[in-house]
Amino acid sequence: MTNNFRKIQRPAVAVVFLVACTCVGIFGQAKKSRFDPDGSFWIHGDTPTNFSEFGGINLNAKRSRRLPQPGLELKNGKLLRFKVLSVKRESFTFTTVVVSKISYSFSGKFLKDGVYSAGDLDTEAPVLEGILTKYKAGRKVAEAKLSFVYFGGT
Repeated sequence: MTNNFRKIQRPAVAVVFLVACTCVGIFGQAKKSRFDPDGSFWIHGDTPTNFSEFGGINLNAKRSRRLPQPGLELKNGKLLRFKVLSVKRESFTFTTVVVSKISYSFSGKFLKDGVYSAGDLDTEAPVLEGILTKYKAGRKVAEAKLSFVYFGGT
């Protein structure tokens, strides 16, 4: 009888152990929310005079066809692609390539977590803020602290 009990006891202990480990793994970890800001960012409020040609900042890490190409877009349709880009929740920076002797840089931060395209953002509330700098022939010609609203496309 003790031999049969041991045959049952070992698998039962193993099952209890596996269930306990799984529960600790599932419930013991803090879930980190996903951050995905892909979409377009437009200046919130009035555009400073020195940035009148500025259209928006486009992020498109997944190369979605429904979103604009990544880069800084001017109102005339020109796109200045990112030369250097770092997208993190706490720190968003970029420098564009030079087009017609003009380039831009930005240093700021996102104000909200989550997947921006999920649609739960207020389109009038800023979600990005930072310093936008404009260069002409390598010299700084304008700089402004700006906030931006999100547009996820149509």
